[in-house]
Amino acid sequence: MIDWFVDILRQYPPLALFLTIGLGFLIGRIRIGNFQLGSVTSVLLIGVLIGQLRIPMSGPIKMFFFMMFLFSIGYSVGPDFFKSLKGSGARQALFAVLMSATCFGATIGISFLFGYSKGETVGLFSGSETCSALLGVGTEAIQKLGLPDDVMKRELDIIPVCYAVTYIFGTLGTVIILGNFGPKLLGGLDKVKAATEELAHKLNKSSADEDPAILNDKRNNVSYRCYVVANDFFKTPKTVSQTEKYLRSYGLEVYVDCHSHEGEISIPRYDDVLHAGDRVVICGRIEYMVDVENYIGTEIDDKTLLNYPVARVEVLVANKHFIGRPLTELRSEKYMRGVVVRDARRKGKLMDVDSDTTFRKGDVLTVVGRDVSVSVASPHIGHVDRPSVSSDLVFVGLSIFIGGLFGALTFWVDSVPLSFGTSGGALLAGLIFGWLRSKRPTFGNIPKSALWVMNNLGLNVFIAVIGIESAPSFVSGIKAVGPMLFVAGAIATMIPVFTGLWLGHKVFKFNPAITLGCCAGTRTCTAALGAVQTTLGSSLPAIGYTVTYAVSNILLVIWGLLAVLLVP
Repeated sequence: MIDWFVDILRQYPPLALFLTIGLGFLIGRIRIGNFQLGSVTSVLLIGVLIGQLRIPMSGPIKMFFFMMFLFSIGYSVGPDFFKSLKGSGARQALFAVLMSATCFGATIGISFLFGYSKGETVGLFSGSETCSALLGVGTEAIQKLGLPDDVMKRELDIIPVCYAVTYIFGTLGTVIILGNFGPKLLGGLDKVKAATEELAHKLNKSSADEDPAILNDKRNNVSYRCYVVANDFFKTPKTVSQTEKYLRSYGLEVYVDCHSHEGEISIPRYDDVLHAGDRVVICGRIEYMVDVENYIGTEIDDKTLLNYPVARVEVLVANKHFIGRPLTELRSEKYMRGVVVRDARRKGKLMDVDSDTTFRKGDVLTVVGRDVSVSVASPHIGHVDRPSVSSDLVFVGLSIFIGGLFGALTFWVDSVPLSFGTSGGALLAGLIFGWLRSKRPTFGNIPKSALWVMNNLGLNVFIAVIGIESAPSFVSGIKAVGPMLFVAGAIATMIPVFTGLWLGHKVFKFNPAITLGCCAGTRTCTAALGAVQTTLGSSLPAIGYTVTYAVSNILLVIWGLLAVLLVP
């Protein structure tokens, strides 16, 4: 029975992948006291366990999901990332320089202490610091040294073995330290979560935006209410236009949105007439609706009259005729009739909206009204961003392709190759195209639920494949080079991580969420970022991840090449 089960998994590797994901998420939910492994760590551990069955895995599937994950991260934080460059971006780059130097110092010190060769050092460096790019670059550097053929072969053969032995803890150790112990070392999980909420408030961004199920917009600034026309003003019939002017004379910026006369329901025009006894739906911002009853008549609950759909869309302010004019003046425009500005954001921050509010280019308005009214008003305001359950897969596919293509290019500085790598290119594409989407929301829509799937499934499939692929060589590698290499790799992993936590907290004084993201980024350990986001319930650590990831991808390769030259 067991042999049959193993044969099935070997014949159909996707089944092993789904088993790893399912069991990993299941075990990741288990909480013992205050300790919880989390999905990322659990998936990796289950992957290593299932990988002992020597199940073949396709290489492209790992990179496909990895690039999808990195793109989703970049897309999510793109607007905030470019804003952060004006503030802490340079400091984050300096943090990456110092921490990557610590990675180099720890690795080269351990290499000299244990007497490792050049090949063993490259494997140790790339595995313990989770810098896979160094494998290829380090191999090429050793090949250029002109070593004897037998020595060259021995050095090249030992690199992947040392990498496999040290990579497991390089990833798992970083995930556990940053995801489980990092918040405690930075003042405690509750304190770190509170600091993350504070940062989220400053950025006007929900810190709990990883799970679409917990998104809940509690603001309801627009109201639709039904009244019986009974005020003395209507002793003689009045047109809709006269009624709205009458209400505005008392400072009530509202509209007659629906009308029922003798049981016939209609969408009122300016010249339609309201009679005493008619029923009307009045719409407007909530602050104006409080007093409407005093000027129209008794409020009632007419479910039939109130039962009609309204649209709520975001519009990016871009039309020059809309910019700089107070809202009270804009409401007098014909195209604004029946449309209510629910709220407005400027540079990501929620604005106070009143009659004197003026809007600038780039502000984002949430407007509410009948679909036809919104369709008429939107072009006069700017670019509309209609909510949709569909993802723009043309945008997603081509963006990742362009980013990956750029990342695949290698730029040579003397004899040093510099490259973002296809994964780094996907992250960069996410940042740029996510930012462009925020500036012109007419393309590139990815619903939050779809983004959540790209983020979580992308990361965990990547981690599962790593665990399954590296498990057999991990065991054989331990036998070949001895268990002390695993210990050496663990030390080389922990020194930079703990140093980075101290630097971010005490020296740079970053927000704890940013410190954790910077540490994960400097170690180019995407799994650790996922673990931190899961622990904090926030995507904000990615703001610290992006700059440091890009810088470290280059610096760790350079440090690795220097290590090859220094080691005897």
